[in-house]
Amino acid sequence: MQANTLLDTLYQQTEAMLDKAVQEWQNMPPQKLNVEPASGRWSVAQCLAHLNAYGNYYLPAIEKAIQEAKQAGSTPATEFRSSWLGAYFTKLMQPDSKTKMKSPANAIPPTFLNPAETLAQFIDQQERMLKLIEAARAVNLNQVRIPISIAQWIRLKLGDTFGFYTAHHRRHVLQAERALEAVSNPTMSVVK
Repeated sequence: MQANTLLDTLYQQTEAMLDKAVQEWQNMPPQKLNVEPASGRWSVAQCLAHLNAYGNYYLPAIEKAIQEAKQAGSTPATEFRSSWLGAYFTKLMQPDSKTKMKSPANAIPPTFLNPAETLAQFIDQQERMLKLIEAARAVNLNQVRIPISIAQWIRLKLGDTFGFYTAHHRRHVLQAERALEAVSNPTMSVVK
């Protein structure tokens, strides 16, 4: 895949999530974002808090890796070739994946959150991600490596990290949309 095509796609997907947060969720009564659609199902705020937990790890790691690559003289490659593990993780995280996953304990959100603060952090992280995607255009997506959060000895290519991180976000933003719809229409059932 062309490296710039990948970055363009990721940028558009991130921008769409940011637009949804700013144009829709930010204009709702904050308490609506905290309503669980059913017992044991995550509210919009919980979905966003889960994503924020990952952003707290990945965004600084990506930023550091890009800075180090620039200092080391990395230059962009025309093409990006996903590794088998990176492609697997990205496919696993896609919104249409049928694979159910249990969140690690450190990424399970609390029941009660400040929805306005959680949403503000999510918006900040999406804006930061857009800047990192642009910064990544100056480095080689195949050579820069990022340790994954659940096993830091596993290091994925920057392009793969962007891919699975964005897919994971899209998956949980859709979950948040379903939760919001279920809260607005209580007769609807929600799948976590």
